[in-house]
Amino acid sequence: MQTAIAFILIFGLLVFFHELGHFLFAKRAGIMVREFAIGMGPKIYGKTHGETIYTVRLLPIGGYVRMAGDDMDGTELSPGYRVGLIVDEDNRVKKIIFNQNNKQLPDLLFLEVERADLEKDLFIEGYDEEENLVRYNVTRDCILVENGKETLIAPYDRQFNAKTVGQRAMTIFAGPLFNFILAFFIYLMIGLLNGVPTNEPIITEVVENHPAAQAGMLAGDRVKSIDGHAVETWQDLVSIVQSRPNKTINVTVERDGTTENLTMTVNEVKEKNGETYGQIGVTSPKVHNPLKAVVYGAQETYNMTMRIFELLGMLITGQFTIDALSGPVGIYKTTETVATWGIFALMNFAAMLSINLGIMNLLPLPALDGGRLLFFGFEAVRGKPIDRQKEGMVHFVGIVLLMILMVVVTWNDIQRFFF
Repeated sequence: MQTAIAFILIFGLLVFFHELGHFLFAKRAGIMVREFAIGMGPKIYGKTHGETIYTVRLLPIGGYVRMAGDDMDGTELSPGYRVGLIVDEDNRVKKIIFNQNNKQLPDLLFLEVERADLEKDLFIEGYDEEENLVRYNVTRDCILVENGKETLIAPYDRQFNAKTVGQRAMTIFAGPLFNFILAFFIYLMIGLLNGVPTNEPIITEVVENHPAAQAGMLAGDRVKSIDGHAVETWQDLVSIVQSRPNKTINVTVERDGTTENLTMTVNEVKEKNGETYGQIGVTSPKVHNPLKAVVYGAQETYNMTMRIFELLGMLITGQFTIDALSGPVGIYKTTETVATWGIFALMNFAAMLSINLGIMNLLPLPALDGGRLLFFGFEAVRGKPIDRQKEGMVHFVGIVLLMILMVVVTWNDIQRFFF
């Protein structure tokens, strides 16, 4: 249950901030957002506020912001449709009801549609019950009702494709951008709550029943050297100790102005991949300083970003294979392990995943945010957009390939963790 709650919180936080970026910049550009969804697949919860429905969906494999003008968004009024109209005091249509034959409803005008435009000119024209050809203007916030479901029309200037290249590109880029912003704030919170490492080789805490405690090391000791190798930073201490599992080391420390020589045997810690490293049971010094926490947040975000790019480069050059990738199952199992290390380890893990999500979405691949940004780049260079049908086909192929990759990665996770 602890793992499930941690996974749901992390997944929900990452997807929420990613989609929040799209949502806020879409609203800023004047784009109508029809749905803000966390998860994919069947809806398990939904609440409408304003012109947007906010939903939680069953499958934890992503989320989306559905904007007006997306494929399958428009509702077409074809000639011959029989509709019911409700008009306002200015005789403008404020509600259009499809397949309505109930003449008992008050204030309902019936019309057989001849032609209509619900995007630009905003009118509907057709024959009334006396067979007269009539025309009505349509309000910008007119509601379409079909099978009991109400949908706001989207005038063309409220649609995604009506906006400038810059506005559309920023709306798409904002998703990954918010993942980096989220990572920064997570690292900032770690720095504020847990302190910022100073990198000085000063012992803050000595863990009981570990080599350092057994050798007599005390909190406040400054490590000067290990086996004759000078120690100037905490990273020096970590590197030397980790490289000496199961070996006896001589540690020189400075304590209250005097020098002490300590001898201890380094513990061996084995990782799941079989690799081992040394550990003596000490923790590093930390300071609680808001300004340093801000710097720490920025540095950790940058460092993790560079690290993920390095790993991505290794994948591209074949230094490790697709078997090393993890999907939702792998992330769940890793969450299970990290959760046992404490809240700050879990926060670090969430920040890493957020940066990873941001980078993956910026890759110039079809169906990803980066792929859409690539098409916007082509449009900016050409001076006109790529044919929407051709672009849609490219993204469709990309979605299919991503689904195949997801299946392969998930199967590998199941094989790795359960068999």
